[in-house]
This record gives sequence, C-alpha cells and structure tokens, in this order.
Amino acid sequence: MTDNLKKPLVILTGPTAVGKTELSVRLAKRINGEIISADSMQVYRRMDIGTAKIKPEETDGVAHHLIDILEPQEDFNVCLFKELAKKAVNEIYSRGRVPIIAGGTGFYIQAVLYDIDFTETETDGEYRMKLLQTAKEKGTDFLHAMLREIDPEAADAIHPNNVKRVMRAIEYHHQTGGRMSEHNAKQSGKESPYNFAYFVLNDDRAAVYERIDRRVDMMLENGLLDEVRSLLAEGCDKSLTSMKGLGYKELIDYINGETTFEEAVRILKRDTRHFAKRQLTWFGRERGVTFVNLNEFDGTTRESVKNAALEYMLEILHNKNIM
Repeated sequence: MTDNLKKPLVILTGPTAVGKTELSVRLAKRINGEIISADSMQVYRRMDIGTAKIKPEETDGVAHHLIDILEPQEDFNVCLFKELAKKAVNEIYSRGRVPIIAGGTGFYIQAVLYDIDFTETETDGEYRMKLLQTAKEKGTDFLHAMLREIDPEAADAIHPNNVKRVMRAIEYHHQTGGRMSEHNAKQSGKESPYNFAYFVLNDDRAAVYERIDRRVDMMLENGLLDEVRSLLAEGCDKSLTSMKGLGYKELIDYINGETTFEEAVRILKRDTRHFAKRQLTWFGRERGVTFVNLNEFDGTTRESVKNAALEYMLEILHNKNIM
C-alpha cells in the first residue's frame, strides 16, 4: 500500500520541557488536527501540576484526547493506551481531521504507529511473587540488574523504578527463553499502516536541562507539594502506577520523612534530566524520524525560532500530502 493511500498520522515528540505542548497546538490549528496525548501520567485526574498537564485556556480550542480519563488508583499501560489511542484516531478521521500524537512516551507512540501486537503469556503467579519479594528485599536496582543480565536492550529502555515493566520483561524471558526487546523489535519492524510524519523536537542539551530545572521550580511554586499531599490523603501510595511518576515519588519520600525537601528537589531535577536523555536515546533509534532541532533555526527570539520550526514541519507535511 502506497503512503498516499494510507490515512495520515502526525507525531510530535521530544524530551520533557522542550516545548512540545505549545507547538502541537499551533500545528493542529494549521492542519485541522486534534491531539492525542502520549503521556503515561496525564491520563490521571487531579494530577495536573506534576504532569505539566495542558490548561484548558492553552488548548486554543484544539480537541485533546486521553487526558483526565482515569482515577489515580487505576492502572495504565501500553496495551490500554494503544486501544484508546486507536479509537481516538478513528474518531478524528470520522470528523475529517488529522490525528496528532503528542507526548514523550516513545513506547506508547511506537505501539500505535506500527500497530504492535503485545502477545501476552500467562502470568506465572508464583514466579511473579518471587520477583516482588526480590524487589522488596534487595531493591529495584537489583531487579533491574537481573533484567540487564538477560536483556540489556530492555534494561536500557525500562527505568528501574518501573518495576511492573521490569518484572514483565524478566517473566517473558523466564517463560519463553527469548528477549522482550527482540520481540518488540520484531514488532516495530512492521510497516506502519499510516502515512506518517514523525517529528522529534529537540534543542541544545544545556538549554533543555535549564528549562527542566526552571519547570521543577515553577511546579513547586504552583503547589506541587499540596497536590501530592492531597493524593496521599485520598489513599494513594507509592505502590500505584500513578505515584511512580517524576515529581510524585520524590515528594512522597520527603512527606514520609525519608529525605529532606532540598534533597527531594535535587533528585527530581537530576532524574528528570536523566529521563530526557533516555527519551532522546529512544527516539534516535526509531525509524522514519525527523529531528527538529530548535538550536539550528535562525531567529532573534525563541518565538521566531519556534515559528521557523513550525514552518519547517508544515513543509514536510505538505510534501507527504498530509495537509
């Protein structure tokens, strides 16, 4: 099937704090698009500050999907994301508009872009309990080291704190003798059913890191600590998927008296910078990606640079017959 016979799909991603949200809205306005959030935390209600969730007034009338759809106590994973995102994509097509997947969770984007089949082996309850006990006794880093021993590529892609995915990858090897990373690579080698443009917004690393630090400071000024306390008051704890997000787990440690406020903030900034680095590593491995490096565009102000980047993306979309 030629690209011209496939339906259009636009992806705008990049490291955290690079400026995806604003540009995705501006892009949607120009191509009659609607936005599907590819963020594993913005799905949760009442988790607004720590997830840098877009405010209603910032949407400029552009429809956004997969935001505020779950309670913090509910689980969210790539399988559910794929199901909900594909439903949203088809609804957007039915309105004659272009779906734009915007957000920084590369695994989620890959799942939709290549219609990845997440073949599930049955969970081995006894083995799962053994892994949970190992994590409890020896820590998440030890569990992550176990994964690295059997599947280094999966270990590179999965953060040690994402215990559920770490265990799933170890379980996959235990049950099949194969590597989860190889299974996923085989799936991602499939041809995409879409005529797509995959943009990765990026900037000078020092500039991204500086914006990350400023964003953390702003989140704290805007009441992130109160947001975390409120979630704890309604019964949330560190075992929940939602509470493993950056900004939440660090402040929970502070609230629980396990660290100082200053140390929690330092760790949050450090781990967010590390997260941004891992995001770029992931996107750099993906096929058909166009990097949009803001530091390479001419402009006297950040606004003029963003305008130039937007026009560059629009030209590519025009050449791909997506607009």
